[in-house]
Amino acid sequence: MRYESSVLSVSWLPSEAVTGVPRLPFDLHLTHYDDPPPDVVDDPAPLIESNQVRFANHLRAWVEIDDREIVDCGYSGGGHIAVTTAQVTGLRLAFAPIPYPDLQRRPSVHQDTVTFVQTTGGRSGIPAPRHVWGKPFIQIAAPVIWTTLELTIDVQGRARGSVIGASRVPRHWVYDSGGRLASKVGAMDFTRWYHESFGARTPWASADEAVLVTAVESDLERRLSTRIMRGGRPPLMRRLNPGETLVEQGQRGDELFVLLDGVLRVEVSGDVVAQIGPGAVLGERALLEAGRRTSTLRADTPCLVAVTTADGLNAQELTELSRWHHREDATPGPGGF
Repeated sequence: MRYESSVLSVSWLPSEAVTGVPRLPFDLHLTHYDDPPPDVVDDPAPLIESNQVRFANHLRAWVEIDDREIVDCGYSGGGHIAVTTAQVTGLRLAFAPIPYPDLQRRPSVHQDTVTFVQTTGGRSGIPAPRHVWGKPFIQIAAPVIWTTLELTIDVQGRARGSVIGASRVPRHWVYDSGGRLASKVGAMDFTRWYHESFGARTPWASADEAVLVTAVESDLERRLSTRIMRGGRPPLMRRLNPGETLVEQGQRGDELFVLLDGVLRVEVSGDVVAQIGPGAVLGERALLEAGRRTSTLRADTPCLVAVTTADGLNAQELTELSRWHHREDATPGPGGF
């Protein structure tokens, strides 16, 4: 019997990803940021062809089973990288990407399982002259982007996939074998990526980057965060260093927060009860429960947080969000505040 499965990463560039002078072409509308990909992706090719995302790593694999024994296995699928477009004096320019060879490790075969590991990526064809950290100190070619995915299939056809390494930019989302959004890489670091991701500091020279993976936020949070970020008055932006506190348990507050990048940990009475990643909408419980914060939020990584008010959100939405977040009562969700 033959079993097939897959895991997919889709990588895109949100507006909060780029910092410093490299933001200038985006601010001048010479090139573009990306909107978030859909929650379900069956085939990444249309997203790549329409230039909606930067690249995709589609690890597909199969195993042949005979009498509960693994008799054969192999890879299918691979990487897809998009062109980079720019608008200059009314002309639309397209720069062909530089895809790197797909790296597919020899399948690791055990008695009941086979594990596959695949790295795909490359770089934009548009030049990016910059100072880099280490020899040769100057680079013209754009930094390298990639993800490394792992997929394990057992003799009963059950499969689990995950991302185990990735470049620090862009944003990487991971989809399960059914094409459903399953997890996210929690933090980006544009400065390190821009100055380090070349040559020997990539998987093509056996140097990968470990990742911190976070759960997917709720559908309601995705709708609310879009409304907050694209509504009337722009929210204030706050950056946190690792260890810094966003709010303290018991503190009064009437602000809402959207975690744009990074990972926050949730502490209740000194105990860590959850980690939350990009896309989470936080702070609603203080608005519903006498104006006091019900937990402490502390940065595990560098974080970028949008700070706003509850204007435009109704009580029903806040209550639904609070139910999702009710960690103190041991219900599912990414944390209560």
